Amino acid sequence: MAGINCWSQQLGFAILISFVLCFVLLCFDYSALTSTTTTTSHSGHSTPLVNNFANANAHAISTNSSDDSISPLPHNPLVIVLNQTEIDSCLGRYIYIHQLPGRFNQDLLKNCHLLTPGTDKNMCPYLVNFGFGPGINEENQEIVLLNESWFLTNQFLLEVIFHNKMKNYRCLTNDSSIASAIYVPFYAGLDIGRYLFGGVSTLVRDSSGLDLVKWLAEKPEWKKLWGRDHFLVAGRIAWDFRRQTDNESDWGSKFRFLPESKNMSMLSIESSSWNNDFAIPYPTCFHPSKESEIIGWQDRMRKRKRQYLFSFAGAPRPDLKGSIRGKIIDQCLASGSLCRLIDCNYGATNCDNPVNMMKVFQNSVFCLQPPGDSYTRKSVFDTILAGCIPVFFHPVRDVKDWRVNVNETLVGISEDRILALREQVVRLIPNVIYADPRSKLETLEDAFDLAVKGILERIEQVRSSIRQGRDPGVGFADGDDYKYTFAPYGKES
Repeated sequence: MAGINCWSQQLGFAILISFVLCFVLLCFDYSALTSTTTTTSHSGHSTPLVNNFANANAHAISTNSSDDSISPLPHNPLVIVLNQTEIDSCLGRYIYIHQLPGRFNQDLLKNCHLLTPGTDKNMCPYLVNFGFGPGINEENQEIVLLNESWFLTNQFLLEVIFHNKMKNYRCLTNDSSIASAIYVPFYAGLDIGRYLFGGVSTLVRDSSGLDLVKWLAEKPEWKKLWGRDHFLVAGRIAWDFRRQTDNESDWGSKFRFLPESKNMSMLSIESSSWNNDFAIPYPTCFHPSKESEIIGWQDRMRKRKRQYLFSFAGAPRPDLKGSIRGKIIDQCLASGSLCRLIDCNYGATNCDNPVNMMKVFQNSVFCLQPPGDSYTRKSVFDTILAGCIPVFFHPVRDVKDWRVNVNETLVGISEDRILALREQVVRLIPNVIYADPRSKLETLEDAFDLAVKGILERIEQVRSSIRQGRDPGVGFADGDDYKYTFAPYGKES
């Protein structure tokens, strides 16, 4: 693929050269919300249009058949002239927030001590500061984080963070009739997280999702597009909501297979292979309140002198078939001073401490990112934040077939190439953070801004299909088996 080389031709593992494909595959798939076609906004900037959510050759998977009546739309709902000279700057960007019953969000926070049964993790302390968690105090430590915009952020609180960001979105409306999108602030990840361990019945695991779609379907907003202008955000991977059987031993809920849920789009920390699931970054621990903080951090990461050629933060996964983590750890230890290992086994180094992690990542040229329990991991975004070049690995069926020498491959990369790769990483930093909800970024877009832009464009594509007389359900929620298809191991992609 042009401009993309996600794995070594000879050794079959990926060094991140162009991030678009890697993030589509590994979680950061804003490009799935937007296509290469562009249009020019009234401000003169080019804005990518929505990707083809409706494949003409696909079959519809939706709540309603193509015969369902959909509320008529004006020929161009994005152009409303307020007077002879003024155009509403929020036109096409208005979002209406459903005021859900408390059981779907706020009651979960009030009972935060019940969110992680069977573990020693208490979520309550992490809910402060808009869901960013307590601030980090670097007193008596080496200054690693530079300013006061760093927090002990829990990786599963994206839905709380996003909701608080949305409350400060400049184009909110209380009039759903003019809204371009309907946000459903259901804390799906926190809800299902209570039931993933301990043998909880599928009936219990599915109850909140069933009650939610019943509530939504009774609202007048639903009938405009039968939910295709609705979206929600989940702080867990999409697969946690795609249980395909009712066997009690199967993982997760079947929320995303409910007919009404299929008509909504979901943003989560890792996507699935269905067209109505999209991925946005895990929350990192950096939540700046000013653009100057972001730019200052980028400059610092560009100039950083890096002690280690590569590093790895994680634990082995001996129970996961095909996991190469054990071999990566062995190679890191054998590389001596070239590699820095952060052992995240239970009882080892505190890998939840951002100071520990960022100190190592900032001092590393490359950061190894083998899959964890799923395709991607929060560490990918932490390393980008540190200006460390992420290295991804080609999946293998049998770990015995994996014959990569990480050290030799990375040593062979030229200094010019390293500088170019690092610059690409550093430029991504604004796009993978969630800024303070009270901030107003003027020239930079954070992860929230890009997610909202993408979902609005996707929904406008639905309306465009309707205006052209096409069924908006065609392809909207279809499965795409090629979304996570890799070339055979050992062959060039």
